[in-house]
Amino acid sequence: MTPDTLTHPDKIVLDGKTFIPAEQLPIPEWPCVVSERPQPTLTVKDDDLFLVTDTIGNISGCSLSDGGNPSMGLFCCDTRFLSRLELQIDGRSPVLLSSTAEKGFSLSVLCTNPRIDEGMKADTLGIRREMVLNGALFEEIEVANYSTTTVTFELSISFDADFVDLFEVRGYDRDKRGKLLRLVEPAVEEGATFNGDSVPVYTQPSPHREESLTLAYQGLEGFVMESRIQFQHRQPDDFKGYTAIWRLELPSHSTQKLGYRVNMLTNNTASSSVGAALTLVQAKASELMEEQNWVQQITNIRADKSIFNLVIERAEQDMYLLRQSFGKYKTVSAGVPWFSALFGRDSLITASQTLMLNPQIAKETLMLLATYQGKNEDDWREEEPGKILHELRLGEMARCQEIPHTPYYGTVDATPLWLMLYSEYYAWTHDRETLEQLWPNALAAMEWIDRNMRQSGYLTYYRKSKRGLDNQGWKDSGDCIVNRKGELANGPIALSEVQAYVYAAKTRLSEIARMKKRLDLADRWQEEARSLKERFNQDFWIEEQDFCALALDGEGKHVESITSNPGHCLLLGIFTPERAYSVAERLRAPDMFNGWGIRTLSSLSPAYNPMGYHIGSVWPHDNALIAMGLRSLGLIDQALEIFQGLFDMTSQQPYQRPPELFCGYERNGDRAPVQYPVACTPQAWATGSIFQLLQMIVNLVPDAPNNCLRIIDPALPESINRLSLHNLQVGTTVLDLEFERSGGTTACRVAKKRGNLRVVIEA
Repeated sequence: MTPDTLTHPDKIVLDGKTFIPAEQLPIPEWPCVVSERPQPTLTVKDDDLFLVTDTIGNISGCSLSDGGNPSMGLFCCDTRFLSRLELQIDGRSPVLLSSTAEKGFSLSVLCTNPRIDEGMKADTLGIRREMVLNGALFEEIEVANYSTTTVTFELSISFDADFVDLFEVRGYDRDKRGKLLRLVEPAVEEGATFNGDSVPVYTQPSPHREESLTLAYQGLEGFVMESRIQFQHRQPDDFKGYTAIWRLELPSHSTQKLGYRVNMLTNNTASSSVGAALTLVQAKASELMEEQNWVQQITNIRADKSIFNLVIERAEQDMYLLRQSFGKYKTVSAGVPWFSALFGRDSLITASQTLMLNPQIAKETLMLLATYQGKNEDDWREEEPGKILHELRLGEMARCQEIPHTPYYGTVDATPLWLMLYSEYYAWTHDRETLEQLWPNALAAMEWIDRNMRQSGYLTYYRKSKRGLDNQGWKDSGDCIVNRKGELANGPIALSEVQAYVYAAKTRLSEIARMKKRLDLADRWQEEARSLKERFNQDFWIEEQDFCALALDGEGKHVESITSNPGHCLLLGIFTPERAYSVAERLRAPDMFNGWGIRTLSSLSPAYNPMGYHIGSVWPHDNALIAMGLRSLGLIDQALEIFQGLFDMTSQQPYQRPPELFCGYERNGDRAPVQYPVACTPQAWATGSIFQLLQMIVNLVPDAPNNCLRIIDPALPESINRLSLHNLQVGTTVLDLEFERSGGTTACRVAKKRGNLRVVIEA
């Protein structure tokens, strides 16, 4: 059978290539290894692309039903463009020697061959794999023969793509999907034949062009997505289905280089927002240059201890990796693999954490979220005028309205957090132009808060969308808002920390309004903040526990669990002083502090589970916010205890990278903390917590509008003697600061200053 004899009424022609639905052609099968727990993986990211492989650089190709690791694949715009990428030697997997994804945008693997029957001894070949992301996926493979004789063998790479939506990978069911397509009319030159399944088999590759494979899918909305694979260096000798085969004959101590590039397209246009390089060398050079530009823009922070510097350097690199383009703006995506997308809460908290590192992150986050600020009433998306989004998704399920994430607005705290960042950014930069440009957005955000608070006096949430979230604070899993009996609370829910965010937003915005001569707004917001503080201390306080309630339920009753949530309130001033100290003391009790950090839920709660996502685990960002609050109360030793616990934990993680969360088991001697099996890493606000903790110990208080930086009682932990900050930006001034500890005292000096900022060091 030849291509021109095939006729299909539903064939699709794109860029001169013809596709038909895959169900009309047989799909190659391959064996799958079932795994009950997630396998160790390597993760690399570049802007809106990320790749997750096993430790040998392969993607097994197993479907979810077969028990494979669902997070593996090559993803772009919430779509998996490769679900199989499997290198084999004579049909067998290589043997791993070492691998790393330390650079973040690339991974390297060194492996060898297993014993191949009588044909080849084990450990004869040295196989180096290097993969790089830069608008596309590039791989180069170098095979070396370390035996004393010539060896002959087949090296194959099998590809496939299921083009599933990331929500499907996460376990969402769909009633129906689009159609996988198979290329049946490739540009065949002399030497190409077709097997009986109408799949091209190239037995004599043409020297005049690069051979390629194309995998494709048409979504329910009609979009056609493609993975186009072009081979480089040496062209394959054969294709069997979507497996490229090289028949290699290597003399002793000779090498052979192979390679390919995977371009992802949607409707014949590049899916990634990043322009792709042509070769791996170009891609790597482009990434290194961009990363170097990033490093030159940020504050360079270094300590006198190498382990701290490893953690800090990793955090700097991960902040670079997590940046992602959304139209003309770039902000941080929440985390890899599940949350490589725009999240309102996550991006706002991370931008606040990293103002000391680079205030540009905050500016672009504010601008981007303002463009998506709610304008209409839409229960499906939980959109309301003035509201800041929760999550934006770009995959097929969003395009088909199967999920409301276009964007989805189901978050109660992103709007006050946006207002808080708006004022913080101005304090660091004195960027009056951005302040004025976003003032209408600030007014709309405050109006949304006021409308929501009218009925109960507090900012509350309840789910409106049938595909929305039941819980809409930062603890948004379905089982986390529980009372002291471990029972789920009924909404609308008023979370304690959210009221503190509102208090801070109104207090800070009143100062900006006063500066803008809007005395009516300044006085009103100041009075509303005062009233909220008074009511909050009365309504949320549990006298018998001498602690703050997690929340008020729909009947205005206490949700009395002992949780980390009130710890967020400490920094923001909503507690009376005596109640702030009571909360601070309770959070450090053994049922909350596990030696590494403060648990999300007391271990005495009936709902406690050290492996629970929000009901007993420890989150770095949660602890960094609490540490900042302890510092603001003058509880420096207690804040440094959290600092040390989190840095100790991070230093024991792969690549010295803080995970999204870890299990709440008690710290036990020299044993490493227990990992949460599917935590995102890298993850934005976990990475940002490193900089927030550093900000906590040096205690910078910027006031760029008044051309002043206060440094109040800096305190290095005992594990650090010296800390330097170079290229720190406050307003239009750039300065270098050096801190040195002597006994229990930390001194600070201004080593260099370019600008007229007034620096006040207060002991």
